[in-house]
Amino acid sequence: MEKYREIEKSIIKKFRKEIWSKFIKAIKDYELIEENDRIAVCISGGKDSMLLAKCFQELKRHGQIKFDLEFIVMNPGYNQENINLIYSNSKKLNIPIKVFNTDIFNVVELHGKKDPCYLCARMRRGHLYSIAESLNCNKIALGHHYDDVIETILLNIFYNGSHQTMMPKLKSKNFPGLELIRPLYLIREKDIINFSKYNDLTFMKCGCLITTSGNGTKRDEIKKLIKDLEKINPSIVKNIFSSSTNVNINSLLGYKLNGENSSFLDNYSINKNNSML
Repeated sequence: MEKYREIEKSIIKKFRKEIWSKFIKAIKDYELIEENDRIAVCISGGKDSMLLAKCFQELKRHGQIKFDLEFIVMNPGYNQENINLIYSNSKKLNIPIKVFNTDIFNVVELHGKKDPCYLCARMRRGHLYSIAESLNCNKIALGHHYDDVIETILLNIFYNGSHQTMMPKLKSKNFPGLELIRPLYLIREKDIINFSKYNDLTFMKCGCLITTSGNGTKRDEIKKLIKDLEKINPSIVKNIFSSSTNVNINSLLGYKLNGENSSFLDNYSINKNNSML
C-alpha cells in the first residue's frame, strides 16, 4: 500500500474519534460546507494545514455533499529548505498544491517592526483571499484547531481587555462572496501531533524569522500558561471553550453588537421599575 493510502486510512480508522469524527462534527454543527462550494484549502506547510487537506480529500471521496477543492500554498518568503519540505510532503501525502509566491516577509521586515505579527497576518489573509478569488473559490479553509481557539480567548482577555474568540466561520468584508471556514475547530493539537508521529511525518514548524529567533510570542506564553493550568484542573480547556457558548448577557457590564456598544445601565432603570410592580 502506498504511504499516502496508509495515512488516509489512519485518519478514518486509528484517529477516527480524535480527528475524523470531530472534523465532521465541526462541519455539521457550524454548517461549514454547502452543495457546490469551491473551497481553497490554505496550506502553510505545517502539520495542521496538511492534515486539513487530507481530511478534505477524504470527505470529498466519501461524503454526500458535492464540492470542489483547490490546495493553495501562499509563500510569504520561506527559505528554500522550507519550500522543499512543503513540496516533499505534498508529494508524499498526494496533495496537488498550487504555490503562489509573495514578498510578505520582506515588507514586514521593512515596515512592520512595531507589530510584525499583525501586519504579516493581515497581508497573508489578503493574499489568500485574492488567490481564492482568482481561482473562483467561494470559501477559504484554514487549519486553526481547538487549542488555537482557547489561546485566542485568553490572549484577548489578557492583552486586549475583551472577550472574543476565533470564530468557526466568517464572511469577508473586503472580498464580497468569500467566506473563511475552520473545519479543525474541535480538534486538539495534541491529537494532530500524535497523528503526525504515528505516520512518521515531519512538517514545517514556522517559517517566520521573528518567532524563531528565540524571543517567543505572546501565544507561546499563553500555551505554557494553559499547560500549567491543566495540571491543576484537567477540565480547564473545556471550560474556557464553553465560556464562549455560555455567555450570560445579564451579568455583563457591557457588550458590543455589530460595532455598537451597550451597557448594563441601558436597561437597568426599566428592569428596576418592573421589579417594583
